[in-house]
Amino acid sequence: MQHDVPAGLSIRRASPADAEAVRMLTRAAYAKWVPRIGREPLPMKADYEQAVREHIVDLLFSGAEMAGLIETIDEGDHLLIENIAIAPAFQRRGLGRHLLAHAERLAVTLGRSELRLYTNPEFTGNVDLYRRHGYGVDREEAFLGGVTVYMSKRLAPA
Repeated sequence: MQHDVPAGLSIRRASPADAEAVRMLTRAAYAKWVPRIGREPLPMKADYEQAVREHIVDLLFSGAEMAGLIETIDEGDHLLIENIAIAPAFQRRGLGRHLLAHAERLAVTLGRSELRLYTNPEFTGNVDLYRRHGYGVDREEAFLGGVTVYMSKRLAPA
């Protein structure tokens, strides 16, 4: 899964030893949304020891520094993007799109023809980012006093 990553960036699969670094990066990445939604987003509370054992967690490095991550779950008929997090120092540099492209390559490799994700519309720009990358809104549901937007993208067969 190392192809099509720009120079200076690399991606590797997380191991159980990475769980604390995954938690710290995710908490830092999502902290800016706490005042906006009035609570910690669920990724800030997740069990990353369990996630790195049971899900596919891929780490994005800029040089030796962990810049971001993507957590996916193979649901059999689709690949679910559970979490994309970019370290605050690396945000607004287009790294999220590299992780979305990585998820597409992973889905195709696994033989999945669809990617799904969900987001909070209060996370300014997320819905637009995903739309720009070919995701459509499937539905919106009330959740913890807010809304969850469910999105998906069909993929061409390999």
